[in-house]
Amino acid sequence: MSLIVQKFGGTSVGSIERIEQVADKVSRFRADGHGVVVVVSAMSGETNRLIGLAHEVQERPLPREMDVLVSTGEQVTTALLAMALDKRGVKAKSYNGSQVRILTDDAHTKARIREIDDARLHADLDAGYVIVVAGFQGVDEHGNITTLGRGGSDTTAVALAAALKADECQIYTDVDGVYTTDPRVVDGARRLEQITFEEMLEMASMGSKVLQIRAVEFAGKYNVPLRVLHSFQDGPGTLISLEEANEMETPTIAGIAFNRDEAKLTILGVPDMPGVASKILGPVGEANIEVDVIVQNVAEDNTTDFTFTVGRVDLPRAEEVLNRVAVELGAREVRADSKIAKVSVVGVGMRSHSGVASQMFSALADVGINIQMITTSEIKISVIIDEKFLELAVRSLHSSFELDKEPTDEAAA
Repeated sequence: MSLIVQKFGGTSVGSIERIEQVADKVSRFRADGHGVVVVVSAMSGETNRLIGLAHEVQERPLPREMDVLVSTGEQVTTALLAMALDKRGVKAKSYNGSQVRILTDDAHTKARIREIDDARLHADLDAGYVIVVAGFQGVDEHGNITTLGRGGSDTTAVALAAALKADECQIYTDVDGVYTTDPRVVDGARRLEQITFEEMLEMASMGSKVLQIRAVEFAGKYNVPLRVLHSFQDGPGTLISLEEANEMETPTIAGIAFNRDEAKLTILGVPDMPGVASKILGPVGEANIEVDVIVQNVAEDNTTDFTFTVGRVDLPRAEEVLNRVAVELGAREVRADSKIAKVSVVGVGMRSHSGVASQMFSALADVGINIQMITTSEIKISVIIDEKFLELAVRSLHSSFELDKEPTDEAAA
């Protein structure tokens, strides 16, 4: 008998009918002899409704009280699913985060898990119960309810799988796996049978929303095999693990990720002197603004132009900070551009294959797309381009790297 942790998101439990369908699925796993722990989110739209209620009462709701409020959504779902399982003759118990004792720090609305007391869970599993746990929530050392931030149910599921040493953590969503790129952009996007934690982490950080970054980090740290599956369609999904697929069948590139939520700032004519990068980015960091891609160009007149990207929502604040910095440094001008996007090719195969960058740049040049900025890591190359060319870029790269072909086709050739 294997132990499986299953997580169902808000759309998967968005109605009583869907909760009944989830109960059918869980029941089948239990009937096959598996131990099952289920983590559920709030019903679709419920968290937003609760947040809306809070803002009707208070413009800036107290973080502690927000956690008390929004955590109720998941508790409703756990109870309903436990009832649906019991109706099917499956012994089930529902627990909220504090009952399991998912101990977190005290950072309300964005808490991080410290440890999990798994004794009660093991006792219930040994007694033949299916355990239904409220995702997204925990408790601090003072007994205060905490929440893990949006998407925290994924993190709850992975953390429980790690604590219980589960054989697999299954994440059920409204897609049937991880694709080479967004199927809404590329008709030929293909579901991946397998992908590494590294690749998934890069794709998630670059804009792929199938899994939360924190959950992937957690799974990689504790080597918890993850599988992304469709809630209501049978299929193998995509396995995410430490191991690469068979080397003969491993393509150079696993997928194309992209992010529209990018903006670019440039400060021109800054004196070229030691420490100038710190003087520019220090105030930006102090304003709690995350910086992504950075490029610095030195001119012949002993000045430098410094360009970096931020999230589009942070652009107004970042521009305000940079204008102050420009005055202090005697810079010539500050320019802002919110009409950019980032496109990335991701794949562990880059470690053993050369020419990926040149192939990427050639594919973009062939369709007339200019590259504004470039950044690389060991398994990723990202470029900043004009936003209006984003979908053309993704389609061109997907075709150039032949990601619409099955890996076995390439191996056979």
